[in-house]
Amino acid sequence: MFSNPAQQSGSASSGAIQGHGFGTAPVFLTSICTILGAILFLRFGYAVGHVGLWGSLAIIALGHLVTIPTVLAVSEIATNRRVAGGGAYYIVSRSFGPSIGGTIGITLYLSQAISIAFYMVAFAEAWEPIFNWVATSYDLKLDRRWISIPFTLLLIALMLTKGADIGVWGLWGVSAILAASIGAFFLGEGPMDIRPEGLNITARITDGDSFSIVFATCFPAFTGMIAGLGLSGDLRNPQRSIPLGTIAATVAGMVIYALVAVKLAQSATPEALAEDQFLMTKIALWGPAIYIGLGAAALSSALGSILVAPRTLQMLGRDNVLPFSQLNRLMEKGVGQNQEPVYATFVSGAIAIVFVVAGDVDFIARILTMFFIVTYGVLCAVSFLEHFAGNPSYRPTFHSRWYLSLIGTVMCGLMMIQINVLYASISIILMLAIYLGLRHSHKGQRDLTAIFQGTMFQLTRWLQITLQRNRGVSPEGGWRPSIVAVTRFGERRLGHFDLLRWICHRHGFGHFIQVFHGDYSFLDEIDARIHVDELIQRTEVSRAGIFVDTLICPTFQLAIAQTLQMPGISGLPNNSILFEFDRENPDEINEVGQGARLASNSMFNVLILRSTKYRFGYRSSIHVWVTEENLANAPMMLLLAYIIVGHPEWRRAEIQLFACFDSVDAEREANRLSTWMQEGRLPISTQNVTSVSCSSGEALEEEVTQHSSQADLVIAGLISENLDPETVDQALRQYEGANDVLFVHAIERISID
Repeated sequence: MFSNPAQQSGSASSGAIQGHGFGTAPVFLTSICTILGAILFLRFGYAVGHVGLWGSLAIIALGHLVTIPTVLAVSEIATNRRVAGGGAYYIVSRSFGPSIGGTIGITLYLSQAISIAFYMVAFAEAWEPIFNWVATSYDLKLDRRWISIPFTLLLIALMLTKGADIGVWGLWGVSAILAASIGAFFLGEGPMDIRPEGLNITARITDGDSFSIVFATCFPAFTGMIAGLGLSGDLRNPQRSIPLGTIAATVAGMVIYALVAVKLAQSATPEALAEDQFLMTKIALWGPAIYIGLGAAALSSALGSILVAPRTLQMLGRDNVLPFSQLNRLMEKGVGQNQEPVYATFVSGAIAIVFVVAGDVDFIARILTMFFIVTYGVLCAVSFLEHFAGNPSYRPTFHSRWYLSLIGTVMCGLMMIQINVLYASISIILMLAIYLGLRHSHKGQRDLTAIFQGTMFQLTRWLQITLQRNRGVSPEGGWRPSIVAVTRFGERRLGHFDLLRWICHRHGFGHFIQVFHGDYSFLDEIDARIHVDELIQRTEVSRAGIFVDTLICPTFQLAIAQTLQMPGISGLPNNSILFEFDRENPDEINEVGQGARLASNSMFNVLILRSTKYRFGYRSSIHVWVTEENLANAPMMLLLAYIIVGHPEWRRAEIQLFACFDSVDAEREANRLSTWMQEGRLPISTQNVTSVSCSSGEALEEEVTQHSSQADLVIAGLISENLDPETVDQALRQYEGANDVLFVHAIERISID
């Protein structure tokens, strides 16, 4: 199981895994030495030559549109909880759970392990003068791996025997060498024969590599900004040192890269820069300083990576994130008082050796770019979502801005697509596979669902407040159903539930409430919650887009009174209430009638479903019966019919309208209704409009029996007099020849135009 943060925090504070107690300087040095690495000396001249000074500055700017939001997001997350070993993985996992943290942790670890190889391959390039001397003196062309492989093994052995202490002391030394070599470069001028005539910010070679290829090659130069997070378990005050060290290193690296690009463009033509990857040696005040600086930069970056990667892997093992329990037990082991991750260092070194054998800087750089971008994109996305989730447990002392995290997320996505769509797709699929696997193995713990729920909660709250603030009278033609369905038989009858989900599939909002008889008590509340879960399962199975709930009341009428006072879940006020009774149980009519009168007096539209065992038949026909006395209900009746046939389960249904008037007016009223529907763009053919002459209630019943006995749903109107106690029973028993009938009593005057 994933360790409890509090337990982990407590264990982290014990003397066994307390770490070295470093300050801010190692965080800054680890980050800046990784930023000012091999790309600065080996590939930035190539970048200026192929895309020009303007393009190089654009690469720096775009790269930092990813790295700066990521640094700020990580710095914010780092101050949310106590930080122990494991760097970015620990920080994210303790704030957002094992699924998100493990997904980021695994990809970040692979990036860090591959980085060791990248920097060691670049370190071998610093021996270029030696290789040239051997080739000239002995006619022997040496493979660069003769340097990279032995030194990688030596670096691994150094970390296994000396641990993080020697690594930090080494960082001070190589940082001094790195500063001296960069200073020598800025102080030099370069030979006259390669200098351009003035500074041309757009000059570049013809037929050079595309901007996306150059960006993919150079982007790893900017990815070292969170390298110092890997020392989180060895810091005295990580909540202070991590933001300060990483932000300072990021800003310093951005400035230095911009100055180097300008210096290169001033000192050499694009052709010279593109041809010679070591042109900086000709520009520098003392040429060998560049080789020494490259070696120091590559070695320091590799040193930073090999300090960080094993600690990330060690924490992944402690949290059971790795796929095999035996592997987790092995990787979590530490040696000595400072719990040095010896076994994790072996694994990280093995991965590094594999990529060192590949031996190509550009190949490894492009793989690294994709790994880093997808990792940073997820970090920024999680930070962005957390800003909106409003979780009270998320209380960082350092605050970024949501729009910066959003910019970082968007830029990562765009860059991945721009660089290589195939690699981007593979990276995203890999991240999703890791996330789904971890979510399966860590069920019941916090994952993306919790963040999305918090985000949706905040969005819903904002929408409801905005809608309420801008409430007003609905414009003509702008009516939409916001219906509350109330029933005591939610578990035993599905017609009521189905009708609500059909009406509210697309055009409206539905709230289904099952009433439980009795006085409120906590035990009854527990039982009601169980029923809510069952109703939710029903909505999932039927794909119903409605909100379900329960209500405990001593009487059904009191439940109706409480329901009428409920605010609309959608943010808009409820405008209709839906009742239901079974035709085989006429004793239910009185209860429904009382509720209908209360709702009507409260200015709610009333819908009453008389359900039967027919259960809407084949859902192929809806018959709407309009009589002279309920003509005012016709707009709502027709709109409801139109909305219902819009549901996929009614896609084959036809709407037929029956205009039932006195013999003198029947044909005229039918024609008027046909014109009305055509102007209102209702999908009812004029051939489906039938005029029926009805001079009495008995005649109406005969016509309904003749025309609608096989209809899947009949929609009929009710007037206020029909809801009176003396007449409601007779009114709701009408249309005996039909099966399921929906009675409609419209309070609102709805216009169809």
